[in-house]
Amino acid sequence: MNAHILVVDDDQEIRDLLDEYLTKSGYQVSTVKDGVELKAQLQHAYPDLILLDVMLPGDDGFTLCQQIRRDSDVPIIMLTAVSDDTDQIIGLEIGADDYIAKPFSPRHLIARIKAVLRRSQKNHQRTEDVLVNAVPKSIVFGDWRLDTLAHKLTHLDNQQQHDLSGSDFTLLMLFLSRPNEVLDRDTISVATRGREALPFERGIDVQLSRLRQRLGDSGKYPSYIKTMRGNGYILSVPVNYEH
Repeated sequence: MNAHILVVDDDQEIRDLLDEYLTKSGYQVSTVKDGVELKAQLQHAYPDLILLDVMLPGDDGFTLCQQIRRDSDVPIIMLTAVSDDTDQIIGLEIGADDYIAKPFSPRHLIARIKAVLRRSQKNHQRTEDVLVNAVPKSIVFGDWRLDTLAHKLTHLDNQQQHDLSGSDFTLLMLFLSRPNEVLDRDTISVATRGREALPFERGIDVQLSRLRQRLGDSGKYPSYIKTMRGNGYILSVPVNYEH
């Protein structure tokens, strides 16, 4: 089945043009004008990719991107009329997969869509391959147990639980599969985003900070993920796999 693309833009002319061009390119297309219609659409089903305009009435694209990322790893390409590196960095930090400044050529847009969809499919395939290859049902590391099927963390002492988003689970599994090994930014970015890290990109730092806060620390394990300056990051606690 052809990939389903959801276009979110408050400009009727742009929605119509994108609908026409993407449909001719073989995609299934839906269009909405704002965050209210977007949320209503997502209650029924998630598309394969979202083209999300930054400047929208009500909640802007950045806010909507953050909200979507709480529940889903659906690929998101941000669209903006402002060619500003700061906006691009913000978009990538909050979980967007790519960023295109208006005006853009249709061919350029299609190329970016294909690249993002290809990366997304590869990431899903890697996850399926890992599951097929007998991933342990749970992994104990430090004070935590990870349920690899439910994507749930449970603290061994106080039984505190956390549900992990897809991106946070992928990041944690990367460290758990390679404990006591220094992982550089490109390795982390390829595993979680399907591409090497961009210059000055802080999205990895944001995601690592979120995971570190989730894991916390204790007297026995004062630091789960250590920063190795100039080299990368390392998971520095004992890891045991339970099949």
